[in-house]
Amino acid sequence: MSQRDDGAATGISGTRSAEGRHAKRTAVPDILSVLGLLIVFIQAGCSSDSNSTRSVTLWHQMSPAERETLNEAVERFERDNPQIRVNVLYKETEELRSGFQAAALAGTGPDLIYGPSDAVGAFAPMGIIQDLGPYYSDNELGLYSGDALTYATTPESKETSSLLQIGDRIGNHLALIVNRNIVNEIPRNSDDLIRIAKQHTRIRRMNKEVKPGFLIWVLPGLVFIIACGLLWSQRANIGQFFGDSRMNPLAFLIVVLAIFVSIITIVYPFLNNRRDDGVNQYGLVFNFIEPYFAVPFITGHGGWIFDDKAQSLQPALDTPAVVNALAFVRDLREKHNVLPAGCDYEMADTLFKKGQAAMIINGDWSWGDYVANPKLDAAVIPLPAIVSTGLPMAPMVAPRGYSLNINSLGQSRDDAIALMKHLLSKDVQQKNLTELKALPSLLSLSVESSHLADPTLRAAATQREQGRMMPTDAEMRGIWEAMRPHYQALLGGDTTPQEAATSMQADAIRNIRRMNEELKPGLLVWVLQGFAFIVACGFLWWQRGNITRFFGDVRTNPLAYLLVAPAMLILVITIVYPFLYNIALSFSNMSLRQFRDWQLIGLQNYGEVLTEPTFFVILFKTIIWTLVCVVMSVAIGLLLAVALNGNVRGKSIYQVALILPWAIPAYITALTWRGMFDAEFGAINLIGNGVLGLPAVNWLGEPNAAFAACIITNVWLGFPFMMVITLGGMQGIPRDLYEAARIDRVSRWGQFRHITLPMLKPVLVPAITLGTIWTFNNINVVWLVSAGGQPSDKTHILVSYVYKAVFNLYRYGYGAALSMIIFVLLLGFSLAFLNKTKATDAVA
Repeated sequence: MSQRDDGAATGISGTRSAEGRHAKRTAVPDILSVLGLLIVFIQAGCSSDSNSTRSVTLWHQMSPAERETLNEAVERFERDNPQIRVNVLYKETEELRSGFQAAALAGTGPDLIYGPSDAVGAFAPMGIIQDLGPYYSDNELGLYSGDALTYATTPESKETSSLLQIGDRIGNHLALIVNRNIVNEIPRNSDDLIRIAKQHTRIRRMNKEVKPGFLIWVLPGLVFIIACGLLWSQRANIGQFFGDSRMNPLAFLIVVLAIFVSIITIVYPFLNNRRDDGVNQYGLVFNFIEPYFAVPFITGHGGWIFDDKAQSLQPALDTPAVVNALAFVRDLREKHNVLPAGCDYEMADTLFKKGQAAMIINGDWSWGDYVANPKLDAAVIPLPAIVSTGLPMAPMVAPRGYSLNINSLGQSRDDAIALMKHLLSKDVQQKNLTELKALPSLLSLSVESSHLADPTLRAAATQREQGRMMPTDAEMRGIWEAMRPHYQALLGGDTTPQEAATSMQADAIRNIRRMNEELKPGLLVWVLQGFAFIVACGFLWWQRGNITRFFGDVRTNPLAYLLVAPAMLILVITIVYPFLYNIALSFSNMSLRQFRDWQLIGLQNYGEVLTEPTFFVILFKTIIWTLVCVVMSVAIGLLLAVALNGNVRGKSIYQVALILPWAIPAYITALTWRGMFDAEFGAINLIGNGVLGLPAVNWLGEPNAAFAACIITNVWLGFPFMMVITLGGMQGIPRDLYEAARIDRVSRWGQFRHITLPMLKPVLVPAITLGTIWTFNNINVVWLVSAGGQPSDKTHILVSYVYKAVFNLYRYGYGAALSMIIFVLLLGFSLAFLNKTKATDAVA
């Protein structure tokens, strides 16, 4: 009860009221005291729970079948150790690699990570994983195969090698899997492989001479019927249109086109299953566009990626063996036609599982799924020998295992070591051996291939014996990044094997040099620090009045600032601090060799960016990308908004249908469009070629076509936003203006030009500005549709190029400088555009 109510009710004097006020003031601390005690009790309860239950976090990149055995092993560990809870998190290989680097740098991350041994090559020089030697005795390490133990030097160990990973399996290698429902013989050499693949390749070729199919007559008939139905249902609006010159027919046209596209989309599954002879089958499939899968052909021709005779780490990509291997791989598609165009991992895996491929080259992580598939009679066999050299195709062999985060200390570290020892135990490896056909790292479980009864394990062991251990050096990333663009250019017919090998060698040398480059602070670093200090002092002096008023307001109104403080703190943590940190990184030498002990070095990163010709080429392509996407999105959105504005029957249904591309997650939409753009199985070519008789386009295999595919996808994602913004703005335009214009006999175009556009300006200009910034920085579409800039790194825009520079070659300072240049470009554009268009001015 308030003082006023209390006094009115009791009729007591002002002295009694003062006593009431005093009682109320004393009640506030009492309430706060009670709340404080509650918080203490809650914290005590939480701390009690946290002390009784500890947690260990594991990041891994296992396949679905491998995850099942992992989860079973973790459940057994938790039953044996009820005080420990294991948090298991799956991440894609590249996501695990980049995410762990960022988390470890910030002092957090998982306690354990599981992955292939080549990741250790990058983690070791960064100093983000621990030496496992102190936690294992010599007798314990003696139980494992030497190939399962990965050693490397770290910044802490200097010249002494540390044990940084212990593998639970050895392999991770490629082999040939044959579907015996299709193939009755085993290829013994490369000639047999090609002959058998050609015998079992039966596909419908898409070319200019394909005649229109029967659906070419069905589809126009459906469209005609639907159009007649729409015209009949809209006959009242049509009459009104001819009476007052309304633009409803534009809406009808858009609806007809939308229905036509919907029909095509629905018919797509039927088109995908169309075959000239009822069969669409390939003799051989594998991840054709990834150079890792080409390594067995290189070793089969007598080559290797590094020079074994050199004392230091030197690439060996410009050799006759590599040239012959590249020619052999190219001919599988261009000469022998046993592979689908642009065959990637997902396509190869899907075709083989569906029984549309006779043979596949894939890794041991997939063999369990193939052998267990009841629709396949899959057999794993070693890769055959190359006839011209007599050498077997030797894939890369590598262990996969566990490493310990440098930030895992104390009890968390001990619990993580206990979990790792359990996951490396004999029982777990025996289960992996039996169910996953994974070759164990424990010597007690290892036997020679000739003594293995299981044919899959026997083939796996034989292939492992014929393989070559994958180097764990961080320079491997530089090799892959050098090979990939020129390898894909070769497959696309843009270069020759010799030219590709020469370019690979040059780029590999440059990449390795850049990765190991240790930039030192220059003279300008002190000037920059002094300049930054002067700017900071100048900013504080400029804002001294606001700062004084701020502290004054805090003292007079602390509750308001207390309520705002959480939001401000979040803004500082998520926006201000990362922005300032990125500025510092752009002037630093943070890289593979200076990951945790980076220094400010000056303007060297900016100088490298601005003197690199590739930057200006990609900048020009990014401007084209942004301009075309924004113009098309605004034009389509404006057109649709004008068509749907006013009295349109079924307006809400059309709006919902047109907003769907914006509502669906961009990730799903981008992958869907990538599938539709596939050269042989995508809806675009199947409709254009199979129905309309148009020539097929290799959308994802040619640079210009792939870039156009990215633009089409981004426009599809962008126009609904512009339509919604424009339609909302048009709802606020007074209808009296249009009535007056019609009285004055102003044409529809005149009304649009002098009324609609000026009134939409305050809405459209900010929308265009935001659309430009989003499009300029939209990495999702380019990365997903083009699969990371493919082909040949010709579809990169600046943001995807930054991502590649940062996470593929570990050039963090360079990437930060490039991102700051992007920020300055966008900031300058936004300010100039808003000022030029005078978007904030009132409409006259």
